[in-house]
Amino acid sequence: MSTRIWSHLKGSFAGSVLAANAVAICSGMMPFALLKLALPIGAVRRLADRVLNTLAETWISINGAWMVLVQRHRWDVQGLEGLRRKGWYLVSSNHQSWVDILVLQRVLHRRVPFLKFFLKRQLLYVPVMGLAWWALDFPFMRRRSGSRSQDLATARKACERFRQLPTCVMNFLEGTRFSRAKHEAQASPYRHLLKPKVGGMATALSAMGERFDALLDVTIVYPGGVPTFWDLLSGRVRDVVVRVRSREIPRDLLGGDYEGDAAFRARMQAWVQQLWTEKDAHIQEILVGLRTSAEA
Repeated sequence: MSTRIWSHLKGSFAGSVLAANAVAICSGMMPFALLKLALPIGAVRRLADRVLNTLAETWISINGAWMVLVQRHRWDVQGLEGLRRKGWYLVSSNHQSWVDILVLQRVLHRRVPFLKFFLKRQLLYVPVMGLAWWALDFPFMRRRSGSRSQDLATARKACERFRQLPTCVMNFLEGTRFSRAKHEAQASPYRHLLKPKVGGMATALSAMGERFDALLDVTIVYPGGVPTFWDLLSGRVRDVVVRVRSREIPRDLLGGDYEGDAAFRARMQAWVQQLWTEKDAHIQEILVGLRTSAEA
């Protein structure tokens, strides 16, 4: 059997398992989502959220199983020591592909609470998954001109809900997937990253900053090139490098007013830019190290 046919068979199998998993888990979520909608009471919401998060983690476990079955790649992961399943974390990562989401979920699964992502509002209308993301309180952001205040209000409301149970709030600071065309259009000062957008992180810190134990600064590198989602399904992702750095969040960035306080906004931007400068250098260091090892 040719390699191409075998890849298509694996992709079809993984895609079928992914779809069936999503339908089954989302169907189980719906009664609890309706319960949250019908009885928006604190105790009821907390109970429903626990069940919903458990179902979502089951979804991740099943995804991890088919990823192991179809992939023959090496996962090089460092920095998971000391993470707490019942902690509160703000998580940030570079963003290159839809594959990043499954990589993050697999690496952090059962080491930290279930990840809650900031999503584009258009994703609310994705069949099955949109309902699941809504039930799990994922913030849906409009991300267009004139909607900034509404987006910040949405993010603040979601973060207030996250205070009730241990939670990881995930924010892709670039706001979109990296590409060379976007990099050039932005005239990004970073070699491997787009310019960071600070508003979402600032809102999360304003709403529940004192709850966060740390910032989990995640760096993802694909040595063989950035994969597509089909590459993941069909087993063509060879190596994945993930580095997790737990960073203390400066106290003067908790609870500030990003929109109304120019001094606070400047401090927040300076901190994020420093994080991004270090991440860019870290990616370059990883790539150089991999090339050196390959040539040795």
